[in-house]
Amino acid sequence: MSESAGKINLLGLTQAEMETFFDSLGEKRFRAGQVMKWIHHFGVDDFDAMTNLGKALREKLRVAAEIRGPEIVSQDISSDGTRKWVVRVNSGSCVETVYIPQGGRGTLCVSSQAGCALDCSFCSTGKQGFNSDLTAAEIIGQVWIANKSFGSIPAKIDRAITNVVMMGMGEPLLNFDNVVAAMRIMMDDLGYGISKRKVTLSTSGVAPMIDKLGEVIDVSLALSLHAPNNELRNQLVPLNKKYPLEMLLDTCRRYVSRLGEKRVLTIEYTLLKDVNDQPEHAAQMIALLRDFPCKINLIPFNPFPYSGYERPSNNAIRRFQDLLHQAGHNVTVRTTRGEDIDAACGQLVGQVADRTRRSERYIAVRQLADDAVEPLATHRS
Repeated sequence: MSESAGKINLLGLTQAEMETFFDSLGEKRFRAGQVMKWIHHFGVDDFDAMTNLGKALREKLRVAAEIRGPEIVSQDISSDGTRKWVVRVNSGSCVETVYIPQGGRGTLCVSSQAGCALDCSFCSTGKQGFNSDLTAAEIIGQVWIANKSFGSIPAKIDRAITNVVMMGMGEPLLNFDNVVAAMRIMMDDLGYGISKRKVTLSTSGVAPMIDKLGEVIDVSLALSLHAPNNELRNQLVPLNKKYPLEMLLDTCRRYVSRLGEKRVLTIEYTLLKDVNDQPEHAAQMIALLRDFPCKINLIPFNPFPYSGYERPSNNAIRRFQDLLHQAGHNVTVRTTRGEDIDAACGQLVGQVADRTRRSERYIAVRQLADDAVEPLATHRS
């Protein structure tokens, strides 16, 4: 539970946590549903506006609780309709949230950490290091902010936000409890009522936590693969040295098999010119994913300063896609969106505060990621 000045931030509470909170006040549990609707359906952050609550209860809530989303630092709108919010979280760092409209679908990419400890070589977020985990309130607060900006409430059929992907800044599985709590609120009818098929967690491959995720929730899963062999993936995604491809894909197969209902794993593969975009890489990928239920999303690299990588040519991208298609895979190429406001995949940077603290915390979290993943599952801010 997120707190400020001794007050509990109700924005980040799941239905079960909200009921426990009202128990602690000596109130009936049904009040939890009433307050959740005010917060998530109508974007209300003022207890006095909750007209179906008595005056005495509203006073109790003012003393014990608050409804506080992240501070909006800026909002940019791309020429293609993509929106990007920069919000400041409790640590003082800024993180980014991106909304991508496409046809009748609106996808919100939500951040889970300020910075990232995994240091994938082609991702600008990882280059700034790591500062802090976001609380459940700071994670769901991004959905809350975006939802309010469209004047959209869950009761509407044509909601602006139809899909949420945990693939903004950070590695979601290294902030496990807060991310799971936020996703529960996303799917709760008292929250945002988004289908479990349309809430996706994207991971670089923290294998033990994928197994744990399957024990507690059934959201869709996306794997940031980016290389078809261990040698190359060790260079691009250093976490692979701890959880190599064979272990990782076995774990993903177990997760998907639990979902049933013909659900499949999404494979995300960033194409880097002359690095992982050659025909031999496509052949290795075909062999790696043989008989694996998945769909493949190819992501042409979005350049950022000093990355050392380039975007492949359109011909190279089409060639790679065609080779996978010919092998029977369902393959799409992600259209670059929001590039003019630095909102494209891999471009999210935000602003990490307090470099000394960042360095110390970065070392601590990398140690957890490499050697002691299990303790993360018991942490809840």
